[in-house]
Amino acid sequence: MSITDKTKEWNETVVAKNIVRSPERRENFRTTSDIELERCFTPDFEYPGYEEDLGFPGAYPFTRGVQPTMYRGRFWTMRQYAGFGTAKESNERYKYLLSAGQTGLSVAFDLPTQMGYDSDAAMSQGEVGKVGVAIDSLADMEILFDGIPLDTVSTSMTINSTAAILLCMYIAVAEKQGVSADKISGTIQNDILKEYMARGTYIYPPKESMRIITDIFAYCKDHVPKWNTISISGYHIREAGSSAVQEVAFTLADGIAYVEAAIKAGLAVDEFAPRLAFFFNAHNNLFEEVAKFRAARRIWARIMKERFGAKDPKSQMLRFHTQTAGCTLTAQQPDNNIMRVTIQALAAVLGGTQSLHTNSRDEALALPTEDSVRIALRTQQVIAYESGAADSIDPLAGSFLVESLTDQIEKAALEYIEKIDQLGGAVEAISRGYQQKEIQDSAYAYQKAIENNDMVIVGVNKFAVKEPAPSGLLKVKEEVEISQKTSLAQMKAGRDNAAVAAALTQLESTAKGTDNLMPHILAAVKTYATLGEIADVFRKVFGKHTETVVL
Repeated sequence: MSITDKTKEWNETVVAKNIVRSPERRENFRTTSDIELERCFTPDFEYPGYEEDLGFPGAYPFTRGVQPTMYRGRFWTMRQYAGFGTAKESNERYKYLLSAGQTGLSVAFDLPTQMGYDSDAAMSQGEVGKVGVAIDSLADMEILFDGIPLDTVSTSMTINSTAAILLCMYIAVAEKQGVSADKISGTIQNDILKEYMARGTYIYPPKESMRIITDIFAYCKDHVPKWNTISISGYHIREAGSSAVQEVAFTLADGIAYVEAAIKAGLAVDEFAPRLAFFFNAHNNLFEEVAKFRAARRIWARIMKERFGAKDPKSQMLRFHTQTAGCTLTAQQPDNNIMRVTIQALAAVLGGTQSLHTNSRDEALALPTEDSVRIALRTQQVIAYESGAADSIDPLAGSFLVESLTDQIEKAALEYIEKIDQLGGAVEAISRGYQQKEIQDSAYAYQKAIENNDMVIVGVNKFAVKEPAPSGLLKVKEEVEISQKTSLAQMKAGRDNAAVAAALTQLESTAKGTDNLMPHILAAVKTYATLGEIADVFRKVFGKHTETVVL
């Protein structure tokens, strides 16, 4: 059967069935010159390896996308990452974004929340509400989502070491809204391995962290089935200085480690793998980034099918969120960042992302203002509604450049994954500092290229101008920390402290055993035990991780 015949068959079977369930946005898609666009362009000649390496959208190996109609059915989720100061301030920003057309929430937490400290802890001084919202207890979470219906809005939470606690708080808030856990949808990042290699917001040693993660997998399988239980993150690996190839390789190697840990914990691969999600960076090199996303999908599909024997197509799909590259934003001529973000967002769309955050022009200087956030969101909306980039699936397929880059990134990434396997897997390789050293070497080479003018950064090492000091930046006031501490003290004084103590004692007993931790974390959260109190239980039982230093 020719590719043309197979395309016709795909449209008449797979696509037709999908459209009945989820109609496309329009009956047909046309250019401004009234030229009709096919749903998915395919070669009308013999293309060696087409089915094996490219195939069709929604079909193995998913190179061309994970859904049969992709953005012709519906656009990616426009999920702007936001959170700062108190829960009340962040709630107001979320409502503003939703009113501006955002279609999903993405929560940024402050460093104390990420590291398992309450706002009144000595370690929290000076950091409360600075890089995200401060969440100390269920009381804060209730304020954060006040007036936001959790049965209709999906929420992504960028949280790792304390992901189980924040997810339980979210479940408890939903229940207070009358929404059962099986009705909520969203994602927790919950990717601790990349914290050890690239970011640093870890608390517990790897073995104990992996237990918490697999407990989340098991609990959500039965109780929160619509929740993506992990977002395996290449974003922070790239922000730390990796290349595109390293981003793919190290992220997928981490994914392998999580799958292996879940299977070892007694879960069948097709029970949890459909809820795995990924999180990638989008940089400036348009064609490399598009190829990177396509290669990552193909590699993961083959790993899940051939290495782990996954039979459910959903287990083989690499679904991912994308954020534009924070490390490419410049403090000099910050309006140039609007163009950078546009290119990066376009790469994500052309590469088939499922959701997207676009950075704001002023984020190299401070937290973004409302005006900057609106421009960032409008960037996505212009791409979606005006550019035509979403009207045909995988529009760069067949490009000699893009297909060659896709193949080369796949080959190079697989070589890294093989090396990591030889070292004993991602966890063992991290303990030896392998990935950390590779990332450091890549970051050094990148910075050296800029300083030697081998790489041009517009407005920095070429086309620079004298500029006045920036004005109108958003700054988190010191009063936020005072206010948060006062609210925390009032909450502690008003709760049933005997119930809190009993819940924490039960949690400690469970942590010392092997039972699933999630029901006991949820019980503690509902007594208004604080995030810091719960994390301290785990610190006591599990201990703290010591960083592997790489020179």
